[in-house]
Amino acid sequence: MRIALYQPDIPQNAGATFRLAACMALPVDVIEPTGFIMSDANLRRAGMDYLDQVDIIRHLSWDTYLADTPPARLVLLTTTATERHVDFTFDANDTLMVGRESSGVPDKVHDRADARLLVPMKPGTRSLNVVTALTFVVSEALRQTAGYPQS
Repeated sequence: MRIALYQPDIPQNAGATFRLAACMALPVDVIEPTGFIMSDANLRRAGMDYLDQVDIIRHLSWDTYLADTPPARLVLLTTTATERHVDFTFDANDTLMVGRESSGVPDKVHDRADARLLVPMKPGTRSLNVVTALTFVVSEALRQTAGYPQS
């Protein structure tokens, strides 16, 4: 299983995602451009000393990502989805993707996704932070695939 960040805007969210990935032994694909410099102090602060423990692969664009690391199955987390993550059957080879905090992903990425999932929320609420939503989905995906790291 992998995590993919599509053009992340906020360094603190990227850092928290890298920390999540390090703790769960998941590689991360960062699809550029990002809204920050990868050496940003806020990214380092959020990622703490976990950044050296995660396999981060940077891709210059969506097209280079598809050419370099084509996902076996791309699972997009999006507020426009109708399928709940808890009703989805995950595979150990899935790539779990979140979009830009400011605008999500463009139509070409939506169209390429093999599945589009949402985290169910109370009616009238708009969205969760991308790292929070990703954590819910990673947890369910690892549970289903028996993919949690051994303690």
